[in-house]
Amino acid sequence: MTPQSEAQKITLIGAILDTLLGALKIIIGSLAHSTALVADGIHSLSDLLTDVMVIVIFRYSHQEPDKEHPWGHARFETLGTIILGGLLILVAGAIAYDSVHTLISGTTLLIPEWPTLVVAAISVAAKEWIFRYTLAIGKRLKSDLLIANAWHSRTDALSSIIVFVGILGAMSGFAWLDAVAAILVGFIVAKIGIELSWKCVQELLDTALPEEDVTAYTDEIMQVEGILSVHNFKTRRMASQILLEIHLQIAPYLSASEGHFIGDRAVYRLRARFPDIKHVIFHIDTYDDEADNYCQVLPNRVEISRYIFEILDQNEATELKIHRLNLHYQTDAVEIDLLLNSSDTAAYELTHLQQQLNSALSKHAWFGNLNVLVRQPDSSKSEYQ
Repeated sequence: MTPQSEAQKITLIGAILDTLLGALKIIIGSLAHSTALVADGIHSLSDLLTDVMVIVIFRYSHQEPDKEHPWGHARFETLGTIILGGLLILVAGAIAYDSVHTLISGTTLLIPEWPTLVVAAISVAAKEWIFRYTLAIGKRLKSDLLIANAWHSRTDALSSIIVFVGILGAMSGFAWLDAVAAILVGFIVAKIGIELSWKCVQELLDTALPEEDVTAYTDEIMQVEGILSVHNFKTRRMASQILLEIHLQIAPYLSASEGHFIGDRAVYRLRARFPDIKHVIFHIDTYDDEADNYCQVLPNRVEISRYIFEILDQNEATELKIHRLNLHYQTDAVEIDLLLNSSDTAAYELTHLQQQLNSALSKHAWFGNLNVLVRQPDSSKSEYQ
C-alpha cells in the first residue's frame, strides 16, 4: 500500500467515525437533555471538514513534480498543517470562551439523563482509538498533516471527557466542573495547535535542520573515498522530505567526470542511510571556497589558449599540434598540462620548449606552472588543430 493510499484509508475511517458519532451525540443529547453533548456532536461533525481537507491536500501534495512546481507539491501538506493548527487554536478558544461565559453567567444546566454518559464514554474510546491509529501512521509516514489531524481527533476525545465529567457533575450537583475542565483542555489544545503551526512556519522560512542532523550527514559523506571536506552545507525541510545543498572538496587534479562520480556516490550513501532525504544538490570544489577563500578573477580557456599560441608563434613552433589542454584552477593561479602530438615534437627539445613557455607565461600573475606532455601514437584525433 502506498503512503498516499494508507493516509487516505485512515482519514476516511476517521471521517466515517466522525459522522456516526456526531449524529449519535446530537440525537441522544437532544432527547436526554444534554446541551454539552449536542455541542460535542457539532464538534465531531466539524471534524468532517478537516478530514476532507486532509484527503484532498495529502493527495495533491504527493503528486510528482511538474513545470510549475519543479520541487514537488509537498509544501501543500505544510500549508494544510498550518490550517489544521489554526483550527485547533480556534477550537481551543471556543471551548475556553464558552466555559468562561458559563462560569460568569451562572447559567443553570438541565439535568442530563444516563444515556448521555454512555454516548460520551463511547466517544472518548472511539476518538482515542482513531487518534492513536492516525498518529502512528502519521509518524511512520513522517506526515505533519496526518499528525495534526490525529491531534485534532484527540481534541474531540478531550471534549467528550469534558462532557462526561460535566454530566457527572451536573447529576451530582457540581456543574462548575464542566467549565473548569473545559478551560484546562482549551489550553492543552491551543498548545498543540501553536506547536504544529510554528513548526510549519519555520519550514516555510527554510529553517535549517538541527546541528546533530547535519553532523550525521557530514560523517556519512566523509566515508566516500576521494572527498577531502564538506562545506557550505545548507539544509531545509519540505513536509516529510529533506533537501540538501552541499559543496564537496576533492583533489585538484581529478577530472570533472570523476569528481561528479564521487558526488554521486555521496548522494547514494546519504539516501541509502537517510530515506527522508529527497533531493541533494552538490557542487564539486577543488579547493575550499568557504568564507573569504574564494577564487580570484582568472583567465578562461580561450584566453589561456591565445597566450600559448602567441608564445608558440614567437618561437616559430606554430606547426606543433596541441592534442589537449588541461587547466587546473587553484584559488589564485592556474596550472597547465599541454599534451602535444608525438609526431610533431621530434624536431623540438621538450624540456627547452617547456622552459620557454613557463618563462613567457610567468609574467602573468595568474600563472602557476606548465607541463609539456607527449601524446601516445594510438591516441584519438587531436582536439586542437
